[in-house]
This record gives sequence, structure tokens and C-alpha cells, in this order.
Amino acid sequence: MIIKKTEIEEHNGKIINAHKNRLKPITDQFQDAEEIIKKLAAFQLAIPSWALGTGGTRFGRFGGGGEPGNLELKIEDVGLLHSLNCSSGAISLHIPWDIPKEPGSVKALASYFGLKFDAVNSNTFQDQPGQEYSYKFGSLQHTDRRVREQAIQHNIEVIKYGVELDSKALTVWLSDGSSFPGQLNFRKAFENTLESLREVYASLPADWKIFIEYKAFEPNFYSMTVGDWGQSLLYAGKLGTKAFTLVDLGHHLPNTNIEQIVSTLLMEEKLGGFHFNDSKYGDDDLTAGSMKPYQLFLIFNELVEGMDHKKMDHARDLAWMIDASHNIKDPLEDLLQSVEAIMIAYAQALIVDRKKLEEAQLANDTVMAQEVLQEAFRTDVRPLVAEARRKEGGALQPLQLFRDLKVREQLIKERGYKTFVTGL
Repeated sequence: MIIKKTEIEEHNGKIINAHKNRLKPITDQFQDAEEIIKKLAAFQLAIPSWALGTGGTRFGRFGGGGEPGNLELKIEDVGLLHSLNCSSGAISLHIPWDIPKEPGSVKALASYFGLKFDAVNSNTFQDQPGQEYSYKFGSLQHTDRRVREQAIQHNIEVIKYGVELDSKALTVWLSDGSSFPGQLNFRKAFENTLESLREVYASLPADWKIFIEYKAFEPNFYSMTVGDWGQSLLYAGKLGTKAFTLVDLGHHLPNTNIEQIVSTLLMEEKLGGFHFNDSKYGDDDLTAGSMKPYQLFLIFNELVEGMDHKKMDHARDLAWMIDASHNIKDPLEDLLQSVEAIMIAYAQALIVDRKKLEEAQLANDTVMAQEVLQEAFRTDVRPLVAEARRKEGGALQPLQLFRDLKVREQLIKERGYKTFVTGL
């Protein structure tokens, strides 16, 4: 399904006056409002190909209708999202769930929808049909060199697919670890993983990056071989200048100070990018900003401060991607909500009074420092985000237009109710 520009224009026309009335007070309040709007318009989030179908848990999956059954339909769905919010300008593929059989035509289709390909993701956390060796006891860490070699070659194959699509990064997430004390030798597991990653790293093109993702637990519950940002940073530092840590917001133990981790990684120039989601207990893969919006703002506060200090381009120097998938929401509506929440948190961080905050920090004025941050967080920046969308040709209220046009109903008519989504 393709949403016509005229449908977006008609939607915007009905509510433009109300939008302008909400926008004027905030543009009057901030002298650099136009610059903020430009930054918001430039900021793009990659949509993961696996989030376009209904997610699930190990207990079951309740599929929805009209879900995309192949890579081409997934690209069409991301294009649909991007036409609505103008902030979803990239797609991230998971191999082998979404192998591009004809890369040229896949690239052309993505270009038609104004999309590029973000980091490609390898998969050594599950066995595939016809696979010679099992990853039951690990992949890059495995005690058997043959298993490690199989996992290495898979990552190299993923790089080759990415090169064909003009991607510039490989994301490696490992489920490797142990579930019981004594199951493995921690040192040897680390050394095997590092040795394997070095072989993958050697296959990276000159202009590529590798992102080392970490996770505190699951599927292993006693140890994870890349279990936290410190271990990821160790691997990245030992690999070289093209290796970086990737932060998934759900991959932390409860109450972890993620914003401090972000600041440290930025300072060390080893922060590669983000997987955005939210969680209540563990890695719940919930809609970004649905549980802890203040934490999301605080993370962006550190990102904006750190990137400005390093004179980095907010939109291009880090990789930004959503990584969320749940069992009960329409996946496209969920993604629209996540993008909106992320853009709001980014906008709030952009309006923080940096000078006043620094003065409070230097004076050890804890009360005023809190006031400065909460003033920005409590400011309704939604009109700025909406204006950035409108100027790029998007909808002032993407979710409302999605429902007004009965997009899900149309997708069910086109694709059927019982559709199979690769990778889920």
C-alpha cells in the first residue's frame, strides 16, 4: 500500500490552524527554534525488518493480518511509515531472515520509497535448516573450532550482502554464554570470541564499522560472553578503530544508569549506535518511551551534550535504530509510536539550556541543575516535531492518519489475514 501525497496534504489541511496555534508559543520561546526543526528533520531512525510483523514470546505468537511475507513487502511497509513521519528513512536487515535474492532490484525498490539500508545483522543465536553444526552451546565462543568457523563465515557472508546493498556496518549480537556454573571457562570463552571477531573484522571493507552488542542475560542466565558495555568496549578496543559498542536500551539490569554509559562511550569515541526500545523488567522490547520517558530524555541529554562536545553530526555519526517487537500491538502503529517518542526525547534534549545547566553544575547547585533538565522535559515539544514532519512532507499526526486511512484493513485486503513473516 502506498499513501498518496494528496492524502497527507488533505489530512494536514484539516488541522493546520490548530497546529500553528500550538507551534507559535514554542517558537516564540526559543530563538533557535528553526535550527531545532532542521535538526529534527535530518534525524532518521532505521526500522528493523523483523519488527514489521507481530512479535511474540517463547510461549507463543498471536499474528496479525496483512503482515509482510517477504523482504519486498517489508520495504513497502517501511516506505509507508516513512511517508507518514519522514523520520523512518532506513531499514535494517537480519540475515538469514531477509536475504536479498536480487540486491539490485531490492536497492531500487528501497530507493523508490526514499530508503537506505542501515547496519546488517548477523544471526548465530539459532540454528538454520541445513546448518552443519549447532549453536546450542555458543557460536563465536564455542569450544569446537568448526562451530566457530561456521559462525565466522556466516558473519562474512552477511557483510557481503551488506556491501551489495550499500550498507556500511555489521551488528553482531551473540547469545553465547552459560546457564550453569562451571559450564565454560570464562577466559577461554572471551579469547575464542575475540579471535573469531578478529577474523570477521579483517573482512570489513575500509569504510565499514562493526557494532558489538551486549546483553546482561537471556538466553543464558549465568553468564553472557558479551554481557555488558565493559566487555563490549574491551572487544571493540582490541579489534581496532572500526569497532564500536552498540547500546540496546533493553539489554541492561534494572536501574542501570544508561545515560552515564552513553557519556563514557562517547568520551572514549567508542559509541557506535543505539537500539531503541523500552522495558519494565527485563528485555521486554516494548515501545520506546512507553515505560521510562524521562530516562530516554536523560539519555538524549547526554548524547546531545557529548556529540556537540565532539563536534559530531547528530544525524549521521551514530547509528540509530529501533529494536522492538511485541505480541499485542499492530506493529506499524507500534513503530509510529516509538519514532514519535524518540523524536520528542531528542527535541527535549535540544532545548536544554546548556549554559544555565553548566553554571549550576560548576556551582554544585543541585536544585537548579534538576530544574533546568525538568524544565526541558516538561516542555511540550510535539509541535516542533510535527512541524519538522510537515516541512518534509509528512503527516502532522501520523498515527491518526494511519487509522483514518484504515491502513491495516487495506493491508489485510491486499495480503490476506493469515500471513507468514520471516524471522518470527
